[in-house]
Amino acid sequence: MPGGTIGDTLPTLNKCWLQVSKQAVFVQASALLLLSSALWLQPSRAAQPHIVEVPAGPAFVKLPGAKEINARSGQSLRTDALLRTKKPGRMQVMLGNGRQFRMGGDALLRLGSSNVELLKGSIIGWIKPGTPRLNPFKIKTRLATASIQGTTVFLEFTDDQFKVFSWEGTVLVETSNGRRFTLRSGQQLLLDLKRQMAEVSSRLDGLEAALGEQGGIVTPPTTGRDGSLSPRSRQDDQEEVTWEPPQPISTQDAERRLQKSLLINGFSTPLETLPDIERELGVSAPTP
Repeated sequence: MPGGTIGDTLPTLNKCWLQVSKQAVFVQASALLLLSSALWLQPSRAAQPHIVEVPAGPAFVKLPGAKEINARSGQSLRTDALLRTKKPGRMQVMLGNGRQFRMGGDALLRLGSSNVELLKGSIIGWIKPGTPRLNPFKIKTRLATASIQGTTVFLEFTDDQFKVFSWEGTVLVETSNGRRFTLRSGQQLLLDLKRQMAEVSSRLDGLEAALGEQGGIVTPPTTGRDGSLSPRSRQDDQEEVTWEPPQPISTQDAERRLQKSLLINGFSTPLETLPDIERELGVSAPTP
């Protein structure tokens, strides 16, 4: 070959091939980096709070600054959204990080970033088995807050009663007046609000009668424009509450609740922790 031999040309060809190969690897690595960045920046559907299912209505959603609308499956949610159901309405919501809940009946709750506040009604909350245990899933009410990590809890808050029930696992309950309780599988914390308020009313009537005989004056509780108690009155009300320790329920009662619960059975997909519930309590859910 002019200007040299074949032996002189081969090292040059090898060097060129190596340079091309390095450029190709660099291009591929850059493409993978860009793709990974795009996927990282893309909003995660799994972490986005949204409605999983609305098997029955009426069910409603009110996003911050917006009007209340009918709830629908797949609808995205935001912090401070208000969710509401009326009998026989039910819905299931995914918060992310394996946290889900179902609400139903005459229920109203406010959505937090990773927790919820139950204003009234019934809710069952759980964390998907196998989810890393970071922060507990908290369900707050005016009377107490229930915290779970990898367990299943049921709460009911009505004018007549407040109930916390551990379907499986450990549930920590902290009351508004500073009491703390630990519930194990099959245990229930029950507060008969109707009876307790009747007792408070009876004590107030007795105090009013006693002061009346002495010429004293009884100052009635202050209320807001909507008739609700003032913050101070609510605090006094909570301090009057007498909490009893958690009590276990019978296997027959647990079986009956499981068979009849619309929050467990009234959806198209089984509760993720249902096998744990059946194993822990020795009960069986109805066959689909």
